[in-house]
Amino acid sequence: MSLKYNTKQRNKTIQGLRSFKDTLPTKVKRILVKKGHIYSETLDNWKHIVGNELFKVCYPKSFKKTNKINEGCLNIMVERGNEVDLEYAKKNIIKKINAYFGYNVVQIIRLNTFGGQYEKINEKKSNNATKSEHIKKITNIKNDKIKNSLLELRRLYKKK
Repeated sequence: MSLKYNTKQRNKTIQGLRSFKDTLPTKVKRILVKKGHIYSETLDNWKHIVGNELFKVCYPKSFKKTNKINEGCLNIMVERGNEVDLEYAKKNIIKKINAYFGYNVVQIIRLNTFGGQYEKINEKKSNNATKSEHIKKITNIKNDKIKNSLLELRRLYKKK
């Protein structure tokens, strides 16, 4: 097969084949990039990564990718009084996350403290607000097939 040069897609593609990422509209790409698979995978496996004791007192708040190569920052919310335990476990957590993904994803862990269960509940409520914003953005997509498939994907992900 010959290589095709197309300015709207990747620089060099094989004729007739495109990646799924290239076929999505730009608005949908932004939604997927902001949420990221790294953050969702760490949420799913958080209990396995930190253990039972730390799982009860902390949870990941966000993951931010930096522009530098192989650097990422994981923000963790820690219940007040347990910061020292998590501080000692930082290196171990970074090793486990990087081993899970197979490459250096996280280089820095930042700790944020909260008072107790009340702030944790409020944090979950604010996440629901951002989810509704994403639903609004998805419903604004003009292509019905893409819109329906993303809503279906969201529904299946919510079941998980």
